[in-house]
Amino acid sequence: MTNERPNWDEYFLMMAKLAATRSTCLAFPVGAVIVKNNQILATGYNGPPSGSSHCTAQGYCYPGLSSCDASRTMPSRAVHAEANAIGFAAKHGIATAGASIYVTLEPCLYCLKLIISAGIKKVFYETIFNSGEKALVRDHFLNDGLVSLTQIQLSEETAKRSASFLLNPTSVNKLSDKIIENNYTIINSD
Repeated sequence: MTNERPNWDEYFLMMAKLAATRSTCLAFPVGAVIVKNNQILATGYNGPPSGSSHCTAQGYCYPGLSSCDASRTMPSRAVHAEANAIGFAAKHGIATAGASIYVTLEPCLYCLKLIISAGIKKVFYETIFNSGEKALVRDHFLNDGLVSLTQIQLSEETAKRSASFLLNPTSVNKLSDKIIENNYTIINSD
């Protein structure tokens, strides 16, 4: 029997992807999960501050953007997923020093600086964002040892198995097709 559990990186990336489903950004839904000692401390997704109207309610976006470039979206009400997760932790007195963050999109430079300031040491992300001059600034932080960045992906097998969990009832007897004798489970080898 193979180990059907996702590894920790896959698990936390899936949690970030699940958080992204709450995003109200019309263009780039992003989710983030802050983790320490394999425990989730906070989650966040991109959207406006609590109590403010959502982009989905406004019905417009910043057209023509090829990325969520903060320098071109400054009038936006949106708070990035990483900032929302860090803000949640701060609001509830949760220390983030020495933690890791899992994000569906590589953090922009503003969020990367916030991550470093919050004492988060490791960033795991799914999709590349920074290039050109931004990558040079990012690499300066990396070379100074302030933070590490690692791109990760879900395996196709883990994604399919997880989708099955989302599409079907989860808490059902997985042993219903097995034979139970004398309080022991016997797995059919047919």
